[in-house]
Amino acid sequence: MKDQDERRHWLLELLAWWEGSVHPSRLAEHWQMSRQHASKQLKRYNQLHPEALQYLPTEKTYHPTDAFKPVFISGDVVEYLNWATQHILPWSTDDAAPELPYETLSHPPRQVTPQLMRPLIRAIREQRRLDVDYVSLSNPDHEGRILVPHHFVNNGQRWHLRAWCEKSQDYRDFVLSRFRGEPELLNPSEQGAAQDHAWNTLVPVILQPDPRLTPAQREVIEQDYSMQNGQLQITTRACHVNYLLKGLQIHPRMLEGEPEAQQLIIVNKSDIQPWLFDA
Repeated sequence: MKDQDERRHWLLELLAWWEGSVHPSRLAEHWQMSRQHASKQLKRYNQLHPEALQYLPTEKTYHPTDAFKPVFISGDVVEYLNWATQHILPWSTDDAAPELPYETLSHPPRQVTPQLMRPLIRAIREQRRLDVDYVSLSNPDHEGRILVPHHFVNNGQRWHLRAWCEKSQDYRDFVLSRFRGEPELLNPSEQGAAQDHAWNTLVPVILQPDPRLTPAQREVIEQDYSMQNGQLQITTRACHVNYLLKGLQIHPRMLEGEPEAQQLIIVNKSDIQPWLFDA
């Protein structure tokens, strides 16, 4: 278990590195202490790492300097996003050992810089447009995009940015690691999560065991997923239907040759048809 100072320095660095500033009031809220006490903690950190943070009196905040080097955080954007969206902490809350030994598999880290994240975070919080370069497999050359982001999305394998795209005139998902350079913040926009139809539409996806399986095999699958009457219904956002199916290894357009490989099939395929990528 990390000691209290380490835990506080971890959060302090996390905010400074990924958001570009640290305000004593925000730390006080997270640490459940007075703003004055939080200010003392910031000053203590600055004494231990005198070249890391710079205090701006006009804003009453601390900003990372060019010499700032994280000591307590990993530098992987997933660490920040896990904390910011779910408050997952990288340490145990007590000194007790786990009841059972375990291991968690991790995905390879993807390259995402603080220079990218800081404007994205501001754009989401302030509902602002931003100008940013983006690359894709279909267009590997840098392409400028004007986006209005409203949510970060974890599809189970990588992080995306859900945003209005002025070029496409539609809401799209953009892979975080495929942005390039430093976004330029622009003016506020009326395009937000409330206008994103696919985000606000909830779609039921009904699944059942592949009927080519034997009755005994189908019973195994039914128990695996705690199915009711031989079916499983999962309700998800319309824009997440494809991610859900991919995570369950279900191809909506193709039936695997072996039912043991397919395992699950979609019962209400016509209902989810409008939301499939290749519809």
